[in-house]
Amino acid sequence: MPDLRRREFITLLGGAAAWPLAARAQQPKLPRIGVLVTSAPEPFWSLFREGLRANGYIEGRNIQFEFRSADRPDLLRVRADELVRLKVDIIVAPLTPAVIAARQATSEIPIVMAPAGDPVRTGLVSSLARPGGNITGLSSTTAELYAKTLELIREMLPSTRRVAVLANADTAGDPFAIPFVEQIEDAGRALGIAIQTIRVRREEEYDAAFAPIIKERADAIMVQGSLPRKAALDLALKHRLPLIGGRLPIQEGELISYSANQNDTYRRAAYYIDRILKGVKPADLPVEQPTRFELVVNLKTAKALGIEVPPTLLARADKVIE
Repeated sequence: MPDLRRREFITLLGGAAAWPLAARAQQPKLPRIGVLVTSAPEPFWSLFREGLRANGYIEGRNIQFEFRSADRPDLLRVRADELVRLKVDIIVAPLTPAVIAARQATSEIPIVMAPAGDPVRTGLVSSLARPGGNITGLSSTTAELYAKTLELIREMLPSTRRVAVLANADTAGDPFAIPFVEQIEDAGRALGIAIQTIRVRREEEYDAAFAPIIKERADAIMVQGSLPRKAALDLALKHRLPLIGGRLPIQEGELISYSANQNDTYRRAAYYIDRILKGVKPADLPVEQPTRFELVVNLKTAKALGIEVPPTLLARADKVIE
């Protein structure tokens, strides 16, 4: 009889120990979102998660993330392959190079552009209304917006005769580099501004790239959004060269920026995550274009460079940094 009671106790104890394991096994699997970024993750990372929370998604409760970053196209592809091997449910990728790397890694896992530049012209989607394939999301600015930025340079600095442009040399990894340069060069011809285009692949090439810019005495410089901006900004300020941005949020030291509101875009990317997790196919989700643009003027930089900002431009600015 004692042996029987002992066996019953062991069986009960074993069942109690096994219960938490069984309960954990029955817990639903959380969807995993792969996040692939080209360089510094902020402010995208914070605003994207903010958008997810607004849609009811809380990290660790009903969603989880696999975060990967790289500053070179070849490394981006490696990181994208890692996400595919992890079998994430969706890959979200801000900026064209990250979207390209994700597309090269998978044709099955949904990819959300958050955003990408001119996705139809660069071949990422068939059309904005019916993207087709496994890619959808948000378009950032079209290349034409950079032509508008060049007009703002002339308004800010009427004596401008030459503008240097740093563009991504890797047009395979970032095909937006082609329309980016084309539109600026077209606008330059229309405005009588010489465009000095210099193509680079990485930050380590900036010192060599700036040598001909300084030699030719450019009046201002523009930098493509997919390239590292902080190092370019530091060099521009060192040589007292105004850096004109085409991407928000404006970094400390840029003179002027005109772009779609990226904060809205980063939050809006969460909408696509929600729709795809609820069963909608990427091919059936139209790509959204920006609807709100902001002009930001940095008076602090203007004063440091001895530039007087026209009152008419200040009056139109959505934000003034003092």
